[in-house]
Amino acid sequence: MNERPELTRNQTLVLSKLEGQEGPLSAYQLLDLLRDDGFRAPLQVYRALDKLMRAGLVHRLESLNAFVACSGHAHAHAGDVTAFAICDQCGQVIELSDRLVSERLDEWVSKTGFKPTGAVLEFRGACAACQARAA
Repeated sequence: MNERPELTRNQTLVLSKLEGQEGPLSAYQLLDLLRDDGFRAPLQVYRALDKLMRAGLVHRLESLNAFVACSGHAHAHAGDVTAFAICDQCGQVIELSDRLVSERLDEWVSKTGFKPTGAVLEFRGACAACQARAA
């Protein structure tokens, strides 16, 4: 599926806010940014985020309990494990996806008899720019 699904007004607003940010946002940060657009309750944000995640347009960063817009095309990495490199200093998030890595991880997990329903890999550390500033 390469087409963007039809989105509601709220989903479009949430996605636009995430796409316009340098780093991840929590649902409550999104709510604060969207109050002028008529958002009044966290449930409005969570419903939009749920649909956007199912459509592959948004990712949840488990360790931060925050969300980022997908950096690739929707479902460009469908079936692949998506990994994130998160800079602890500036908050930059880099999305990584590789078919061979995903296949290898699937092999490892399937050998155990475990049937995963999802996976998120997060690497924490310092991005190249922050490393250069510290040097």
